[in-house]
Amino acid sequence: ADDSGDEEPASQSDKSELHGTLKTLSSKLEDLSTCNELIAKHGAALQRSLSELENLKLPAESGEKIKAVNERATLFRITSNAMINACRDFLDLAETHSRKWQRALQHEREQRIRLEETIEQLAKQHNSLERACRGAPGLSTTSTGIASTAKGDVQSAKGEASDEDEETEYFDAMEDAPAFITVTADPKHHRRSGSNVSGASEGHPEDWNLEDSVFESSNQSSYNESTCKDLLPKKRRRTRIPDKPNYSLNLWSIMKNCIGKELSKIPMPVNFNEPLSMLQRLTEDLEYHELLDKAVKCESSTEQMCFVAAFSVSSYSTTVHRTAKPFNPLLGETYELDRLEELGFRSLCEQVSHHPPAAAHHVYSKRGWTLWQEITIASKFRGKYLSIMPLGAIHLEFHSSGNHYVWRKVTSTVHNIIVGKLWIDQSGEIEIVNHKSKDKCQLKFTPYSYFSRDVPRKVTGVVSDADGKAHYVMSGTWDEKMECSKIVQSSHGSTSTEGKQKTVYQTLSPKVLWKKYPLPENAENMYFFSDLALTLNEPEERVAPTDSRLRPDQRLMESGRWDEANVEKQRLEEKQRAVRRRREAEAVEALEEGKDYEGYIPLWFERKVDAVTGELICAYKGGYWEAKDKQDWSMCPDIF
Repeated sequence: ADDSGDEEPASQSDKSELHGTLKTLSSKLEDLSTCNELIAKHGAALQRSLSELENLKLPAESGEKIKAVNERATLFRITSNAMINACRDFLDLAETHSRKWQRALQHEREQRIRLEETIEQLAKQHNSLERACRGAPGLSTTSTGIASTAKGDVQSAKGEASDEDEETEYFDAMEDAPAFITVTADPKHHRRSGSNVSGASEGHPEDWNLEDSVFESSNQSSYNESTCKDLLPKKRRRTRIPDKPNYSLNLWSIMKNCIGKELSKIPMPVNFNEPLSMLQRLTEDLEYHELLDKAVKCESSTEQMCFVAAFSVSSYSTTVHRTAKPFNPLLGETYELDRLEELGFRSLCEQVSHHPPAAAHHVYSKRGWTLWQEITIASKFRGKYLSIMPLGAIHLEFHSSGNHYVWRKVTSTVHNIIVGKLWIDQSGEIEIVNHKSKDKCQLKFTPYSYFSRDVPRKVTGVVSDADGKAHYVMSGTWDEKMECSKIVQSSHGSTSTEGKQKTVYQTLSPKVLWKKYPLPENAENMYFFSDLALTLNEPEERVAPTDSRLRPDQRLMESGRWDEANVEKQRLEEKQRAVRRRREAEAVEALEEGKDYEGYIPLWFERKVDAVTGELICAYKGGYWEAKDKQDWSMCPDIF
């Protein structure tokens, strides 16, 4: 109903324009008819007058002249009649074609209405089939892929398939990814798997014991015990937020005028948001920080790389159901997560640029590692789907060994923006490089395909040393778990249909390095937040006045007061625009006076060239935690 209502003004203008054109044509037709009558009337009168003159007794010379004039008048009358007949034929033809155009236009309108109804019906059938598929007994996943992937996730992913032609956008970038097959080195079960993933359910953790005992706790039972002990909070945190209100809003009526625009420049109501800012979403990458705590204990750099790779994949696990958009942070907005006593780390984010939006992030852990990154989000709305491209490198350094890892994020795609159920896919490659030892890990995120036999959301990769020798095979899914298999032998296999030669890796049984925590009860009514996400916007004392927890529109939305949140959001954005206009005026004034203008300077971060990558990044310059201890926030801008 909203769609047809949006189109009504356009169709009314089309009708009025058509009626105006037809009215003008009718007016011209009446003018021509009047001229026709006048020409016929005066022509007949002229003919009568000439005939009367011809009948008069005049000299012979005069009679000849009158006869000549009479002939010319006859020719004029014939020509005029021919012209009038041609005009009449033209008008008849124009009227005929006008009726044809009207019928064609009406047909196109009816076709458009039928198409809209068909799309709506297909969407309803799609959802009905999806629900039926979920509820049908006996449906299970028989793929030789990753074990214990949730059946509901697999089936819903099959139901969510759409627009397969768009997947080629990512295939080109992954053609150079190494193709390989893994074979489990087990005398009793010497079977081959063609899905790049060894069967985890048949592996025996006791089959391989490394000298370093870090992997020993990586089987499922001891893994859960050890991590749960680490994550038991000393301070009681909240476990729920107010349920999401059931407000309906037509996305197409807002987005149809935004195709091709940068997403950060589109004014969006909070109805499409979740009550967290982008800074808080960035902090969610630390949900499985214990993987890095374990990596600190690794003596082998390639072994350590496995945990870093699992950590890089784990940051996507929260996105599988999170289709809502986080709040765009205001310039100068910050977010801290001080868990130094509880979990061993403290994190700080700051929005250091608004256009393009960029956030700087710094994390220090007293358990032996430091992580920092500057992420710029480039996003494009392309009609049927939304592409989100995080730009910028993530740095991780271990204090004792000095191992410095660098990697970048993959592209996230939100499908079914207009019609159907929203779903998210991750696709592309992550190359993790240890700049000290030169070890590498190449991870491939396979884009979802309805016709593929692979497990949905599959991730595969190989960890190799500086000489290119492969040591471990990584396998799993970005929404469920990651496993690691030690390579004991490698050989070249047969050539694939694409002309690539596959490498066959003989591996020991896989170990689970990371497994996703189950979502809290009632998560579907709480924006599908994880246990950590539920605590991120919990009010805390002593934080900076620029902290995301103090943002009023976000707090109102979390409380379920969306109408008030929309009003407050517009106020904050207008306040930010006024500051930007003032800053632009200052820049123009400085230019006219021949002075340098530095523009916005981040408060807790500073621009400098990274020694490892050579890129210009925003690095933490210190001072925040000291200011918090003193409760001296005098340098903070008034952004809320």
